[in-house]
Amino acid sequence: MQNTRAYTIVLFLLLGATVAAWLLNISLGSVNIPFEEVLAVLFSSEANSTNWHYIIMEYRLPKAFTSILVGSGLAVSGMLMQTLFRNPLAGPYVLGLSSGASLGVALVLMGATIFGGVAGGAVFSQWSVVIASSFGSLLVLMAVMLASVKLKDTMAILIIGLMFASLTSAVVSVLAYFSPAAQLQQYVFWSYGSVGDLSWNELGIMSFFWVFGVMIALFSIKNLNSLLLGEQYARSLGMNIGRNRTVLIISTSILAGSITAFAGPVAFVGMAVPHLIRQVIPVNDHRILLPAVIFGGAILMLLCDTVAQLPGSDHTLPINAVTSLVGAPVVIWLLVRKRKFLF
Repeated sequence: MQNTRAYTIVLFLLLGATVAAWLLNISLGSVNIPFEEVLAVLFSSEANSTNWHYIIMEYRLPKAFTSILVGSGLAVSGMLMQTLFRNPLAGPYVLGLSSGASLGVALVLMGATIFGGVAGGAVFSQWSVVIASSFGSLLVLMAVMLASVKLKDTMAILIIGLMFASLTSAVVSVLAYFSPAAQLQQYVFWSYGSVGDLSWNELGIMSFFWVFGVMIALFSIKNLNSLLLGEQYARSLGMNIGRNRTVLIISTSILAGSITAFAGPVAFVGMAVPHLIRQVIPVNDHRILLPAVIFGGAILMLLCDTVAQLPGSDHTLPINAVTSLVGAPVVIWLLVRKRKFLF
């Protein structure tokens, strides 16, 4: 009972930290807006400047909500994959979804050189990159799902996902080699990731997929707890390993695929956050880990985006660079410390 009360308090603290990081993210940027004006826009829709109102409501607020969805969605995906494969270094893109999305975008942005007019005209479509990224992720998902039906070994599926990632990366490298500098630059900018380019309509679509993916994870909590003790133990409890594996892969694909489609590939968040949360809440129960990971991913992404904005400066850093600067030391620290992973 005392442990449950302590975990509840920690979850509320994480919720409070998420709100604080959200307010900080909205308050800071290239344009200096007084904090009281930010609160006036958020809670009374009034501000001394219409420019400030536009900046907050049409740019900073969607960007902050996008950061929450991206960080929490990738964190949940990473937790699912680490539990499924019992591998502390597994992440949301371990199945090759990011590489499939990258291939789809590369075919649109750099394929004009090889395929001619059709691909070249698609570049100027507003939804072309989103559709191409989603289609690439879907193709990889279908291949992985087919492999999961044929194979009983979960680790074999992990290896197949890594091989698909290597294959698609090779194709992207060939496209990049033959592409003009302008098209290659477009692809490189997309690969940096961004949470500041979404409209309210696009944010609503991504929110739908986020809710769908998280709900699947929520209904899988009991099976996730069973998998921590191994597949043989889970099977002895009556769990259908193949069906549960398929459900977890689908949930991860929905979350990671939709996030990559709208925000680009964002590195290290999905891998690092579950480990950071386990340092704060040393528990295996996914009933506690799932909400904690959601809050932790949102906090980390909001803080990384705040740093990437370089408040007070006209310049911004690629969000992937900031998340990697945070995530890579965490992974290195975990390996050097040789802590006992919960798998």
